[in-house]
Amino acid sequence: MGQIEQGLERALRTRPVPSSTEARLRFLLAAHRGSTWRVAAVLGVSQRTVQRWVTKKPGARRPPGPIQLRAIEEAVLARWQPRIRARRHAQAEANGFVFHTRARFGFAAPAGSSDDPRVRRITQDLPGEVARELFAARDAGAGEQQQTVILARALGHAYFREWGRRAHGLHVAFSDVEFADFSIG
Repeated sequence: MGQIEQGLERALRTRPVPSSTEARLRFLLAAHRGSTWRVAAVLGVSQRTVQRWVTKKPGARRPPGPIQLRAIEEAVLARWQPRIRARRHAQAEANGFVFHTRARFGFAAPAGSSDDPRVRRITQDLPGEVARELFAARDAGAGEQQQTVILARALGHAYFREWGRRAHGLHVAFSDVEFADFSIG
């Protein structure tokens, strides 16, 4: 998961996802009404395995392996705040969002000019069309590079060209994204 996709995911949540394995298992058990059988079915392990992970007995507890840890994380992320995520997703597509980044931006210009690529910090309001395009690309399985192109085009139009009021014909590209974050609402 790249910087842009992580930023989108953070923007869709209002509370942090449980970080410890124990907290994640407690969340999954609560989401499935305490049924270790249902949690086991979701994770693709036996019911007894889930019982060993959550037992309070001192010698019986066994930690999940790396594959199971990944499955637990994916199951929690898929079930974390679904209604809030849907509401914020719709809000971003309707009203747009604020994009915060620290990345290397550059233009097609002679060497040594002020337009040479350099790291810039930019905070810019972007419209809902950009949010729709980003979410559609993410849902279609687009990679970080394709999402970067979408954001570069939007930032070029909004920040550098001021919605068509200046710098006509300017081509913007950015790379080396150090930080990408989104604010919705």
